[in-house]
Amino acid sequence: MRAIATLALAAALVGCGAFPVGPDYAGAPATRALSQAAARAEGIQAHSAPAPADDRWQARLPHGGEPVDLARWWSQFDDPALDALLAAAQREAGSLAQAVARIEQARAAAIATGLPTLDLNLASSRGTISIGTSLLLATQNRATVQAGWEIDLFGRIAREREASLARLDARTAEWHDARVSVAAETAAQYLQYRYCEALVAIAQADAASRAETANITDRAAVAGFQAPAAAALTRASAAEAAGRLTGQRAECDLTVKALVALTGLDEPQVRARLAAAQGRLPAPRAFEVGAVPAGLLAQRPDLAAAERALAAASADIGVAEGDRYPRLSLAGSVGPLRIDAGQLGATLTTWSIGPSLSLPIFDGGRRRATVEAARAAYAAAEADYRTRARQAVREVEEALVRLQSAADREADARIAAAGYRRAFEAAQIRWKGGLGSLLEREESRRYTLAADSTLAGVQRDRVAAWVALYRALGGGWKNTNEDARQ
Repeated sequence: MRAIATLALAAALVGCGAFPVGPDYAGAPATRALSQAAARAEGIQAHSAPAPADDRWQARLPHGGEPVDLARWWSQFDDPALDALLAAAQREAGSLAQAVARIEQARAAAIATGLPTLDLNLASSRGTISIGTSLLLATQNRATVQAGWEIDLFGRIAREREASLARLDARTAEWHDARVSVAAETAAQYLQYRYCEALVAIAQADAASRAETANITDRAAVAGFQAPAAAALTRASAAEAAGRLTGQRAECDLTVKALVALTGLDEPQVRARLAAAQGRLPAPRAFEVGAVPAGLLAQRPDLAAAERALAAASADIGVAEGDRYPRLSLAGSVGPLRIDAGQLGATLTTWSIGPSLSLPIFDGGRRRATVEAARAAYAAAEADYRTRARQAVREVEEALVRLQSAADREADARIAAAGYRRAFEAAQIRWKGGLGSLLEREESRRYTLAADSTLAGVQRDRVAAWVALYRALGGGWKNTNEDARQ
């Protein structure tokens, strides 16, 4: 009956933990930058999304938390080579493996928090025992099952569990952030390689043209129709173009090395995939962002991780506060005891159950200092969240500015490249007809080369801005135009 009464008392005391010590987490702080960001976002088709009614931001997983949805989003670029490299990077990225390991650590900590303990102890000893006036040499063998359970009087254990679950959520968000980062970095390197290919093509055509000019001028100089200085100039120009081509090819090789490191594929495999779409810059479909950026920033996994870290820091205050209050534990044990003393032997069964109460009296201010340290950690986590939120808005707005700038510049770059090309062709004709100077022709060639390179750079910048916007929005956005067609 006493055991039953003790258990009933313990069950009643558990209910006391329904009002945990420490503050109740009220969500991440709303920032003015987040709530006003949509109004400042311009330059692409977009609709502003209002802030939630409770002025808090709820985390959503990018791509719905599904790897297949990540691949589906990038398939909008309609580039099989890019898709293959992205898939390989998602499989092999070391940052993803590290993130998975951190998730497992956090999950183990969350599962273990607040559970009862159960231990089996085995012991054997030999010594003397006293029975009446007789002193006997005896062997004792004991097997004991011990159970312990700390009753959550003031909700300290509940706060520990709350902090553990929040950290598990944070580690999960970090895994999604790693996925998005790996995809964006792989796409950026792939784009850089395609841009490098375009520059190689420009440099190759330029080098071939200059080499042909040098040969023609050399023959003319030998025949006496051109001055030796003109032949020397064309040879120098051809050598310059050849050196530029060699350097540009080296830059492409360095980008291949970066893709090998990202994807974990052998270099021949990477080059084979790149060769399948040689010279093709990935062209995304006409995206439409449904909410820029307020409605989409909620899916940024780094913001979600920071918010969950803030929730864990809030719960840690309650854990520290709980250490200043009494602790009540319920412990019990049961097990057989065998005693052998010569001709005498006995087997006994022992058991015990009962509460134990620990009362903190004096610790020199250590527990109070721990509470203050927890509050300071919460303030730091709150400041970190605000900083990340402002940085998120900045990244989105910068990506939008670059996207609009590249779109505006591309038309002008096309006109400039076409105009300089016609001017060079005219200078070429005049030079061959003896009506123009070699210096005029070479100057026109330099303008043409610069204009072609600028156009390739602008085209690269536009796609790079889409990739940057994907990263800034924490994993892209829903294509409302595509949805409407389905």
